[in-house]
Amino acid sequence: MSVLVTGGAGYIGSATVEMLLAKGEKVVVLDNLSRGHREAVREGVPFYQGDVCDQELVTKIAREHAVDACVHFAAFAYVGESVAEPLRYFENNSAEGVSFLEALIRAGVKRIVFSSTCATYGEPKTVPITESHPQWPANPYGWTKFFMERILESCDRAYGLKFVALRYFNAAGATERCGEVHSPETHLIPNVLAAACGRLPHVEVYGNDYPTPDGTAVRDYIHIEDLGSAHILALDYLAAGNESNFFNLGTGRGNSVLEVIQAARRVSGKEIQTEFRPRRPGDPSHLVAGADKARNVLGWKPAFESIDEIIRTAWEWQMSHPKGYAAA
Repeated sequence: MSVLVTGGAGYIGSATVEMLLAKGEKVVVLDNLSRGHREAVREGVPFYQGDVCDQELVTKIAREHAVDACVHFAAFAYVGESVAEPLRYFENNSAEGVSFLEALIRAGVKRIVFSSTCATYGEPKTVPITESHPQWPANPYGWTKFFMERILESCDRAYGLKFVALRYFNAAGATERCGEVHSPETHLIPNVLAAACGRLPHVEVYGNDYPTPDGTAVRDYIHIEDLGSAHILALDYLAAGNESNFFNLGTGRGNSVLEVIQAARRVSGKEIQTEFRPRRPGDPSHLVAGADKARNVLGWKPAFESIDEIIRTAWEWQMSHPKGYAAA
């Protein structure tokens, strides 16, 4: 199988590229490097620096590499930034996504795995959240992914573009080669570990008055290797001729912000200072996956099931890459 991976130089994309290569698939990467890292993609992998809305480039890649399927990661993914700059998010994630799909369809690509998100659900009515839960996003980022899911459904009906949308929860952890490096960094675990090793003076905790056991937000953390394996299983699912589908990806166990910080203390052996801040706009209180459908239909099972295991891989990557990919 020849697979185009958009956003393949990003955090989850680069790990998935590594796993596709290990499986023996042909991979080509498209990334504009606005938030990805060229060093995250192994030398020798065909790499194109460009935008997904560049239809001429997408068509060229698809035809020259005889692309069979696509894994579409490329998107902006900061909730807070989407609240402050909603039009930027709708343009990048949705409008440019439409242009990208048009180019794929014209090039004859008929299968796509879409990187969606639990943010399409909004504030949960029931926990754990299953795929049948109503979707009403609490922030513009979630709406951009919601719109793309509906667009994919329409493209399936009109053009026969088969898709799997993977609604995953909080990506975390690292592989030997691929870790989390963002600028600015807004995700909890890398910031907690940055405080553990002295690069930050403390961890900012946004909100301690949520309706949760300790007052801090609860999230379902899933290792990037487990996300990568799910994308590969989704590609195989589509290659077998199955119909389009939606799957949640998570462990089914939530950890609060304070529980994550305590786990990081155990893993690192370091004291980590905290400072409380007001809630961030658009942040739901609980996001925990009901992922039985992915287990039953795709045969997917997370290999990393405890928060300590996940944080340990991220800590080891930070220790071996103290300056991110610049030190790799």
